[in-house]
Amino acid sequence: MFLHKIMMLILISGIALANEVNIKIWDFEETKAGEIPSLWQIAATHPKKTLATWEVKEVNDAPSGKKVLVLSRINHLYGGTFNLCYTKSMEFTNGEISLKFKANSGKIDQGGGIMWRVQDSDNYYVARFNPLEDNFRFYVVLDGMRMELASANVRLSKGWHRMKIIQKEDHFEGYLDGKKLLEHTDKQLAKSGGVGVWTKADAATSFDNFSVKVQR
Repeated sequence: MFLHKIMMLILISGIALANEVNIKIWDFEETKAGEIPSLWQIAATHPKKTLATWEVKEVNDAPSGKKVLVLSRINHLYGGTFNLCYTKSMEFTNGEISLKFKANSGKIDQGGGIMWRVQDSDNYYVARFNPLEDNFRFYVVLDGMRMELASANVRLSKGWHRMKIIQKEDHFEGYLDGKKLLEHTDKQLAKSGGVGVWTKADAATSFDNFSVKVQR
C-alpha cells in the first residue's frame, strides 16, 4: 500500500512537470522610451541599406500602461524586406503567443504579426494580418524564402486588435480578436526558437501585451 502511494505520487509529479507552463509577458512599461526591450534584437530578412527603426514609445491609446513597441521609421522602400524585432531569451516550441497590434501606416504593405520558432533572421514561422489585403496568413520562412501555408479573408476596423497563435507539435492555429481563422500542420521547423514581431516593407505597426506561454 505504501509503495503504491509512492508510485502514485511519482506519476502525478511527472504529469505536473510535463504540463508545466512558463509564462512571460512584455508590456514594455519597464523599457525606456527610444530603446527596445532587454535581450531583444533588430534584424531583417532581405535587408536593404539600413535596418528599420524599432523603439518603445509612449502613446495615448496604448492597450495597457503608456508604452508600446513600434516600428517607427522605415529607412528604405524595398518591398521584399521583412522587418524583425525578436528575442531568443525565451525558447518556444509548443504553447501560445498573443499580442495586441495596430497598423499605423504603409503604402506597399501594412500590418504585421507574430514570429515564432525563430532560428535566425532567415528561418521562422510568422502569422500576420494585412489590412491592405484584408487577409490573415501563416507563412514559413526557410533560408530567406517565404512560403504561404494558410490564408483567411478578414476585414478589421482601424485601431488595436488581438492576435494569437497556438502551437502543438506540428499543428498550429491562428486567432484574431478571439476567433479562430487559421489552422495548419507543418513539420519544416520542428526545433525550438525565439519569438518576436514582424512587418513587411514599409509597414509601420505598434505592438503591445506580447505574451508567451511555453508548454513544457
